[in-house]
Amino acid sequence: MPIRLRLREILEERGISQRELARRMNIRPSTISHLCSDKVNAAYFDTLEQICKTLNISLHELLVLEDD
Repeated sequence: MPIRLRLREILEERGISQRELARRMNIRPSTISHLCSDKVNAAYFDTLEQICKTLNISLHELLVLEDD
């Protein structure tokens, strides 16, 4: 069962740029750009946890389980 990140959609809903999120998290903008792409095949749990804390969302809101 594939897992997809909803990061791009959440940022758009909140009017936050990828660069601004990277600045708030003190990480490289390219990391956020990669996580917003459709080509994510791996992510560190620490990074996902930091995204959730920064955006004040749950991991459940960030991840979507898709049907095969």
